[in-house]
Amino acid sequence: MSQYTKQEQEPASGDIAEVAPGILRLQLPISMPGLGHVNCYALEDGNGFALVDPGLANEESFHHLVTRLDAAGIPIERVHTAIVTHSHPDHFGGVYRLRQVSNCEVLTHQDFRSLFDRREAEQSEDSEDLALASDEDLERMRSRWTRPTPWGGVVEPPPVSELRRFIDQAPQRRRLFALPEPSRTVDDEDVVMFARREWVAVHTPGHTGDHLCLYDPTEGVLLSGDHVLPTITPHISGMVDAPDPLAQFFESLRRMHTLDSVEVVLPAHGQPFADLGGRADAIIAHHLERLDVIRDAADDFPTGTVDDFMKVLFKERSWGSMAASETYAHLEHLLVLGEVGADVDDHGMRTYEFL
Repeated sequence: MSQYTKQEQEPASGDIAEVAPGILRLQLPISMPGLGHVNCYALEDGNGFALVDPGLANEESFHHLVTRLDAAGIPIERVHTAIVTHSHPDHFGGVYRLRQVSNCEVLTHQDFRSLFDRREAEQSEDSEDLALASDEDLERMRSRWTRPTPWGGVVEPPPVSELRRFIDQAPQRRRLFALPEPSRTVDDEDVVMFARREWVAVHTPGHTGDHLCLYDPTEGVLLSGDHVLPTITPHISGMVDAPDPLAQFFESLRRMHTLDSVEVVLPAHGQPFADLGGRADAIIAHHLERLDVIRDAADDFPTGTVDDFMKVLFKERSWGSMAASETYAHLEHLLVLGEVGADVDDHGMRTYEFL
């Protein structure tokens, strides 16, 4: 494997590793942009096991989850809780089938939600008529998931071809995109008991608004989800209910320095690592550099839309909704700092101007 491959891009290993006392890592393969696996952690106690982030919803991912559990000597019926760090499908997708088999509880942050929440579609009176068997039905589903963006235009759901590919991989087709209903939610600094010890819930909005880390001060462990990853910088979403999403992310990252007993960080992708504060600072530094890239574009774009600045920040292969969302978060931060102004035209398109 190339030395330049990011840890998060590495294919899933079949090895079962004890990464902290009472915690096993089970790597599940995924195929998503920039990612090759998701780390599912099994936390053992006298009642059975809690699983953190049980992978995608498709047949392949669930097969690998069952295979890894078997290899670890964990009967799936003894999984009593699924802990979901945030509302992205590589983290919550496997919950539905896991719950069917084990009747497990589902624990999330209290703000747990998804931009494309299938429950909204299911509330429509003709939802049962959507058999997902035709492109026409899929287009109707996509139209229900389309959302306006705060910078103008809309965030588009996946194209029909991609929806079709995911649906063909999943036996529970109508539940493929369903956000699981939590049976238990936590807020910041709530205390929960797993792996025979107490964990502190740490709300870390930024990558998503509902992102949850769990901190174990006794053993010095942080389950960091996607908040702090070892070799890539997590996507910062502009589609959150915050006036300055990037500042909110910075605050969540700086907070990592207050978890001063952490000795090992267990991320959702990549390998365990030790220097939590240093890695959080490196992610902040990356985004500060991105702000400078926008500032340096002032001569070429004294005014511009989010799409204009997106093409400055990102290479063409990355252009799209995620890149636009991250660009918007950076521009709004500059707006709060007073470095740019913003105007909205009659069509809702937001334009930024350097002051």
